[in-house]
Amino acid sequence: MLLDEQYKEIRDMVKKFSDTEILPFAQQVDHEGHLPQSQIQKLADNGFLGSYVPEEYGGAGMDYMSYSLIVEEISRNCASTGVFVSAHTSLGIWPILNFGTEAQKKKYLPKMASGEWIGCFCLSEPNAGSDAGSLTTFAEDKGDHWEINGVKNWITNGKEAGVCIVFAKTKKTPDYKGISCFIVETTTPGFSIIKEEDKLGIRGSSTCQLAFDKVKVPKDALLGDLEKGFRVAMATLDGGRIGIASQALGIAQGAFDYAIRYTKQRVQFGAPLSDLQGIQFMLADMSTKIGASRLLIYHASALKDAGQPYSKESAQAKLFASESAMWITTKAIQLCGGNGYTREYPVERMFRDAKITEIYEGTSEVQRMVIASSELKAVH
Repeated sequence: MLLDEQYKEIRDMVKKFSDTEILPFAQQVDHEGHLPQSQIQKLADNGFLGSYVPEEYGGAGMDYMSYSLIVEEISRNCASTGVFVSAHTSLGIWPILNFGTEAQKKKYLPKMASGEWIGCFCLSEPNAGSDAGSLTTFAEDKGDHWEINGVKNWITNGKEAGVCIVFAKTKKTPDYKGISCFIVETTTPGFSIIKEEDKLGIRGSSTCQLAFDKVKVPKDALLGDLEKGFRVAMATLDGGRIGIASQALGIAQGAFDYAIRYTKQRVQFGAPLSDLQGIQFMLADMSTKIGASRLLIYHASALKDAGQPYSKESAQAKLFASESAMWITTKAIQLCGGNGYTREYPVERMFRDAKITEIYEGTSEVQRMVIASSELKAVH
């Protein structure tokens, strides 16, 4: 699909920001393992942390297509920064925007859009990953408040977060039917960070194990209806998958751009590598996968903006874009030879960053389950 002028302007604006403010620090972010506060502030100042938050709540008032472009262009230069924006926006802001009361929206969205409060999404646990229904975190009704106890794993933005979207059982059931959702501020007594993961890739993005030890939250911290938290989680992940697909696309585009420049400059056997037909075939396949990924992402984003069902399409976008990113970054290293295997060259970082896009917010296997289930239901 073709982007209209409005989206082209947004893309060009974010591209310029990414090349100026993100690219120069990408290697440093990876090596040091954290995002500088100054960079987070610049993201907020440019409206990237509240892109589709309505202006009445302090956001930029954009749509989901614009958000996808933002994540793509930032991730092209730094996937750690890209997932920071994606998790905060898709997983932290979106459920409040779509399931929150008016009071919750007014309290949280302005501070989240401004970057004062960073959001995170607390669903996974040590023994509950893809099988979200088996979580054991429990929220007990104490009359005038809820008391939450449990441990959450693999929480992106866990270190920076001021607000957690927490899923807990409020009724002891063997499946997802007893899950409710809560908004928990990280300054609440009993909240703590147990550890920060030492990861293969997206090393500048914090991934934490969080503890909730007798955390007391007010009754109005419930997000959505009681025992309907699984619906909140699944709806949030549907949109979040578009964000991760956009991150994967950005990584793939960045690796491809570097491979193009390298093969045009690198001379072997008296000619640039790019003159060799075998190299050209590899570049053609990389370009085609990127183009197909982009169309799938834009299609899912357009459906979401139009208020149409998009669960299958978001799963398709994430599945294809993430697996393409892994393939493309692998080929980018191959094209750069021994140089590509060193940390001096960015394709090594992009290769490490790409792998997680096949895992978080639903593994590739889960995406295939979602897609197949949708197709089987559609045929009678």
